[in-house]
Amino acid sequence: MTFNGKAVIVTGGGTGIGRATARAFAERGARVLVVGRTAARLAETAEGLPGIRPLVLDIADPDAPPVVIDTAVREFGRLDVLVNNAGVVRQGHDRDAALDMLTTNLLAPTHLAEAARPHLAASKGVIVNVSTSIGQRGWPMPGGALYAALKSALESLTRSWAVQFAPDVRVVAVAPGPIATPIGLHQGLTPEQNAALREALVAHVPLKRIGQPEEVAFWITRLASPEAAFTTGVVLPVDGGAVVA
Repeated sequence: MTFNGKAVIVTGGGTGIGRATARAFAERGARVLVVGRTAARLAETAEGLPGIRPLVLDIADPDAPPVVIDTAVREFGRLDVLVNNAGVVRQGHDRDAALDMLTTNLLAPTHLAEAARPHLAASKGVIVNVSTSIGQRGWPMPGGALYAALKSALESLTRSWAVQFAPDVRVVAVAPGPIATPIGLHQGLTPEQNAALREALVAHVPLKRIGQPEEVAFWITRLASPEAAFTTGVVLPVDGGAVVA
C-alpha cells in the first residue's frame, strides 16, 4: 500500500495520533501538510521525512480552513486525503470552554470539509474524521460529556457527508479509545491527575491497556487507501473493545 503522488492534510499533527498519521502517510510516499499550533512540535513530526510540510496555524481561527486547503493545493497541486484529527478537551462546561471545543472539534472540521470538497472530488479523494469511542457509549468521568457529544456529532456528519459527497468523495471515521497521547495537555491536569485519568479509562477497555498512536494511524491510512474504495460512511472503533464492553 503506497500513496505515491498523493497529497494529504493532517490537522492536529504536532503530537499523538496526528503525528503518527502524518508520518505513516509520508513513509508511504505521500506529500503531507501537517497543521498545528506549535512550530517545534510540527518540526518533530516532520523530522527525517522531507515529504512533510508543516503549517503553523490554529484551525479554530475562522479564517484558517481556506488557508489550510489553499496551502495544500498550492504546494502539492492536488488534494487526495483530509484527516480531521485536531481536537481539544476542556474540563467543565463554562461558555469559553464550550465554545473552544465546539469551534475546534466540530466547526473547524465542517469548514475544512466544505473547502476541501471540490479538490477531493477532482481526485476521488477521502475525508477521515477522528472521533472517540467514548462518544458512542457515554463518558464515564465528570466534565467530559460535551466533548463526547461533539465527537458524536462529528460521526453524524461523517454519515451525512458520505451520502451528500458521493460518489466523488468518500467520508469515513475512526473512533479511538484511550491512546498514549498527552490527553491532559489541554485540560490543565497535573501528571498525577493525568495518570489517574488514564487508569480510569483503561478500566473500560477489555484488552486492559492503552493503545498506541500508530495503531490508530494504521487504520486511518488503510481507510484512505484505494483498496478501501468501496467503504464510506463507516465509523471504525480502534479502542481495545471499549465500545462493546
